[in-house]
Amino acid sequence: MTTTISKTIDIIVAPDGQARVETRGFVGSACRDSSRFIEQALGCMTGEQLTAEFYQTAATEQQVRQVRQQE
Repeated sequence: MTTTISKTIDIIVAPDGQARVETRGFVGSACRDSSRFIEQALGCMTGEQLTAEFYQTAATEQQVRQVRQQE
């Protein structure tokens, strides 16, 4: 059984017009690379909150996949 981690980019627009971009399933700075075009289209970035996935490496992701496959 192969477990794949889905990669998603969510754009949340608040009633006041402020937009937030959230990425899931990306490892390391791949989230920034993948969402850069959206952030540029939306305009000035006012903040950034990094998740644990940002600090993972590709090797860590591979280890997680192997453990999940063994379960």
